[in-house]
Amino acid sequence: MKYHRLLIGYDNPSFETYDAITQLLGVAPEPWEKHWFSAEEPDSWSYLVISNEEAPYFDFINVFLDLLEPKLDALLQLGVEKANISLSLTYQYTHQCALGFDAQEMLRLGQSGLGLSIDCHEDQ
Repeated sequence: MKYHRLLIGYDNPSFETYDAITQLLGVAPEPWEKHWFSAEEPDSWSYLVISNEEAPYFDFINVFLDLLEPKLDALLQLGVEKANISLSLTYQYTHQCALGFDAQEMLRLGQSGLGLSIDCHEDQ
């Protein structure tokens, strides 16, 4: 399984900002849940796409950048800092964790100034 996530953090927790990001990007986020250690209102927004090994390749870098780039100025006006936006891939594998990315995707990601994190976990 692959878990592709777009994470947007912001400094002032609020449902207003959470809802504004949802409206702006036009996709349904992961539901926010209060945890015992979290603020009373969300301080991040997360969009998750899950794919399995049989699914066609999900070009998450380009898909997420297509969502973000036209709306980046509006996100900054909501109090989001570019440093608090990241893309992540969590890959749950059985035999080998081997990942490759297209040079154009990497170039585009680098030009955006956004971070990418990758975690691999062996499926037990």
